[in-house]
Amino acid sequence: MKAKASVVAQKLLNLYRQAHVIQGGWAAVNQVFVSEATQDVLSELHDLPTGKNLVTHISNLRDGTTPMDSIARELLPYGGMMATSMESVVLSPEETDEILSAINSFSPDENGLTVFMQTPAVRQFGAKWPTIIRNAISDNHDAIERLDNIINIWNARNMWSMANNIVNQPINDRTRAQLQVDMPEYETYLPMFGDAGRDLLKRLRDLTSSMPKSEEPTKFPQDD
Repeated sequence: MKAKASVVAQKLLNLYRQAHVIQGGWAAVNQVFVSEATQDVLSELHDLPTGKNLVTHISNLRDGTTPMDSIARELLPYGGMMATSMESVVLSPEETDEILSAINSFSPDENGLTVFMQTPAVRQFGAKWPTIIRNAISDNHDAIERLDNIINIWNARNMWSMANNIVNQPINDRTRAQLQVDMPEYETYLPMFGDAGRDLLKRLRDLTSSMPKSEEPTKFPQDD
């Protein structure tokens, strides 16, 4: 069954507003806009705050006015303030060395992620660290490849935590609606946790259609 147009419209609008912190940026989200914005979805977007700007952006992508890795400056969400603030961050040589050292010594497990996130040069940027750091070391292709792996693990850890919070407390209509919007992200990251992740994903899917019985909290998978 196809997702309701209103749900898809809200998902696209969320991507539009958060493109500055999504791995791959406009090149990634524009592909989603073009493939998922049916006429019904576009009609729903017209009635959402800033939705008309997104409709115009999608039209520009489809007729070739805007390249698939870009967006017209006048259509940037938040008036372009988020993108500008990201581009203006310049790391000192010491901060760059500290970040590169943390990337090169990263261990792909929960403890390794904790150590990486405690690095002062990373911690100072809060939840915006993926975009800021990626921009700052964009000319170091080897480091970028390793950083993208760290970002994926960080995203997965966050989605795991959010999913457990949802399944271990009573769900209301608002949470269920947001869960439907965010489901593509859960479907991307939770399978990274193997059987435990797939089981958690099934429980989330069940929540979108029925109220489950209370269950024991799921523990974060531990490495052997």
